[in-house]
Amino acid sequence: MTLITTRPEPGAARPYAFPTVRRVSAHGGTVIAAHLPGQILASAVLLLDAGAARETDGREGTATVLAKSLEEGTRKRDSAAYALALEGLGAELSPSVDWDAFRVGVSAPGPLLADAVRLAAEATRTPRLNPDDVTRVRDDEVTALRMDWAQPGPRADATLRADLFGGDGRYRRPLHGDPASVAAVTVDDVLAFHESWMLRPGVLLVAGDLDALDLAALADAAFAGTAGEPLEASGPLGLVLPPARRTILVDRPGSVQSTLRIGHRAPERATPDYVSMTLAATVLGGAFTSRLNHLIREVKGYTYGIRGSYAMSRRSGRFEVAAGVQTAVTGPAIRDTLGEIERTQAEGVTEAELEVARSWRAGQLSVEMQTPGAIAGALATLVVHGLPDDYYETLRRDYLEATVETVSAAAAEHLSVEKLTLVVEGDGSVIRADLAEFGELVDADV
Repeated sequence: MTLITTRPEPGAARPYAFPTVRRVSAHGGTVIAAHLPGQILASAVLLLDAGAARETDGREGTATVLAKSLEEGTRKRDSAAYALALEGLGAELSPSVDWDAFRVGVSAPGPLLADAVRLAAEATRTPRLNPDDVTRVRDDEVTALRMDWAQPGPRADATLRADLFGGDGRYRRPLHGDPASVAAVTVDDVLAFHESWMLRPGVLLVAGDLDALDLAALADAAFAGTAGEPLEASGPLGLVLPPARRTILVDRPGSVQSTLRIGHRAPERATPDYVSMTLAATVLGGAFTSRLNHLIREVKGYTYGIRGSYAMSRRSGRFEVAAGVQTAVTGPAIRDTLGEIERTQAEGVTEAELEVARSWRAGQLSVEMQTPGAIAGALATLVVHGLPDDYYETLRRDYLEATVETVSAAAAEHLSVEKLTLVVEGDGSVIRADLAEFGELVDADV
């Protein structure tokens, strides 16, 4: 057996080209399609401007309940008949919600994609929404959330989000709501959300062999019978940072570990600094070889893993470090984490670190773009964030050509160790004294 003491060097980047994109407009909607020659399976995603940001105060989770109710049947077919119709096409329906959009995805063999899209549109535009079904779906979601919130993490996540986005309405609450807000969702709330946001044409994203697909027929399947103009996108929320760092304790009596969520606001996804920010975060905490994981996991042994990254939506973004550490080393783990963030902000990155980050990010992008579903998801990013059709080829090149100077400059501009919010979920009777050194200490109200 041979012990290897040095990490392997990154290899040369392999050639990659994003598929050719075509567009067709009909019935008030747009089809955006990526050509995958010879691909037997095809994917389509109906993209609607009906994300979680559209939900009303106190009813967070409404869109999620609606998404999970779509497979409960339509006005034309009950749930069993609808499931059989999908199965007869070899199709699979995948509704989902994020901050910016409501997505109804469907995959099927290419020759059957138009029929599958028709079924997806049927579920989207004319769902059955039987009150008993909606109530059962909501109650199942509440039960799942209660189980999730009983574990370490969700309360800390919610506390950090509330602190970072406290003045920004819907953004201050979790993406899928919490047990209380989802429990408050009524059948009428779900019906009203559907009526308000789901009947506009939207955009159909398609990935498959376009030589075997009729885009006009797909447009008809997706948009026929719809009405309404596209909604005007709201602008960025703005970059609001607190005057000083502070710490919020989420008390979890008897906990044997402390859950850390450390972060501050960041720009939205369309920022010109996206590549440089992503690479700086990769060096700091975005990969197994990152500074944080090396120090906190490998050198100190405080955790099984620690991650630091930017998460960005159409209107906002945030930088966040997440980890679970042993209760006894809560203070040292936070101190070392802040030290690495401060070092990256002040000193930037090295060429050796950046070489690994460039190779990994560019390679990951290529690996992720191998299936029709992944390509359709990439098209969604172009639409939601207003990016050009050649964005992914440009993105990969920008990753590979990023310099130490530009990445270090992004770290200096977009990391702010003195304006972080530190959320610590753990046993307050044990760790409270250790938290006093990291800024104003307050107790969470969740």
